[in-house]
Amino acid sequence: MAYPTAGGWLRQGCVMVELPANLIKATFLSRPNRFTVVAAREGEKLVAFLADPGRLTELLLPGAEVYLAPASRQGDRKTAYDVVLLRQNGTFISLDSRLPNRLFVAALQAGRLEPFKGYRLLAAEVRAGSSRLDFLLQGEGRPPCYVEVKSVTLVRGGLALFPDAPTARGSRHLRELMALHSRGYRAAAVFIIQREDAISLAPNEVTDPCFASTIREAAAAGVEIYAYRCHIDPATASLIAPVMVKL
Repeated sequence: MAYPTAGGWLRQGCVMVELPANLIKATFLSRPNRFTVVAAREGEKLVAFLADPGRLTELLLPGAEVYLAPASRQGDRKTAYDVVLLRQNGTFISLDSRLPNRLFVAALQAGRLEPFKGYRLLAAEVRAGSSRLDFLLQGEGRPPCYVEVKSVTLVRGGLALFPDAPTARGSRHLRELMALHSRGYRAAAVFIIQREDAISLAPNEVTDPCFASTIREAAAAGVEIYAYRCHIDPATASLIAPVMVKL
């Protein structure tokens, strides 16, 4: 089952957000735990926070080129840097799983997301059953719309795959969206691919067959599924185009 791309908002221009300034290029050494990266720069070891709990095994390879930002707040932090980007085969990839939400909001407010034209952001981190969903949108004369945004970094041969690690939470979010749709709300899952080299998106059947079956069930039940790719460079991240979703 394939779903077409999500509309022609790109004709009006891309949506861009700024990345942290003064990025430091370093070489990836190791990942002691899910949220910590050790890198090297000019013989010095740098410890950085990684805001992406995915496996990232195809990206975080020894010797990979990573870009770090000095932490804006020290306080009780154990790391002095944040991991922002990685470059692989000439392609910049964002490793900040918080960035897709920023891009979604920027595009929504700019009126560039065709499926959500006429909607505005009403609330973020909205309680839904036993979960919190990313956004609740409101539009005059339209049903309220719940949206869950997912970050995607894994791409193979132009095909973006989600997730890159089993995610019971992701399946739970889809079930919450199904329940909301059954009560008359609009419900959508939006996948933001944090790199430019994807032409379509599919569930990662091998890594998480439960999520794959759940997203198919959700789509059949009326949950809207969209995917967009980004252009990433050391200064900015841009939401540039919808891509086809293959379920």
